[in-house]
Amino acid sequence: MDLGIRGRRALVNGGSAGMGRGAALALAREGCEVFISARGAARLGETCRAIAAETGAKVHPLVADHASDAGRETILSACPDPDILVATCAPPPFTGDFREVSREAFEASVATALLSPIDYIKAVTGPMVERRWGRIVNISTGAAKYPAAMRVLSGPPRAALANYCHAISKELAPYNVTVNAVLPGMHHTPGIEEMMNPRAAANGRTYDEEVASFVKAVRIPAGRFGDPEDLGALVAMLCSAQASFVTGQSLVVDGGMGTSVF
Repeated sequence: MDLGIRGRRALVNGGSAGMGRGAALALAREGCEVFISARGAARLGETCRAIAAETGAKVHPLVADHASDAGRETILSACPDPDILVATCAPPPFTGDFREVSREAFEASVATALLSPIDYIKAVTGPMVERRWGRIVNISTGAAKYPAAMRVLSGPPRAALANYCHAISKELAPYNVTVNAVLPGMHHTPGIEEMMNPRAAANGRTYDEEVASFVKAVRIPAGRFGDPEDLGALVAMLCSAQASFVTGQSLVVDGGMGTSVF
């Protein structure tokens, strides 16, 4: 299926690995020119070279911390008027006792997961409105809809971002600019590997065995973790020409773990 976005310029913040990489790859496969930001130069360079080699697309690495003022200036200087903005970030750590989570940790999470995406949205929507075409997709977290105490650094700021984006989506819709989010559950990403590998070692298991145990414990109906490339393809669909009537939505992608109808 042709998504109608060939030749569009896409900015993917936090796209060197995991679900951000999956989105960048999917957009490149559709013929977009892709700008990918990340803090780590080595992994970012490898990702951009691999995506360019597979797809033939123009892929530009932007080494920057997209949550910082300096990083945002670097990124927007290189790509000031993208047709597509995809925003994600490394997830904060799972937490233990909520009373032990510091104010500083909360402030850092809010700055990265809420204020930073808002700054980019405010910066890129002007040109999108002028050309009467734009797509914004936030790769968020299922914890924004289904709160969990171990995810208090992740869910609350992203729930606030969903509220903000739903509100502004009504202002942008007349100009063919859409704002949506995907709320992923557990996917095979470097961040999840960093969480699971120590648990596996402590329990005398392999990574796959630890994942299988986790899937059983939390009762994921699909019986597995998600594939970040599959999620990336869904992000690309939300960026498509055909998705122009979908805006202000937050779509849970969790293998059936959630319990709500809507």
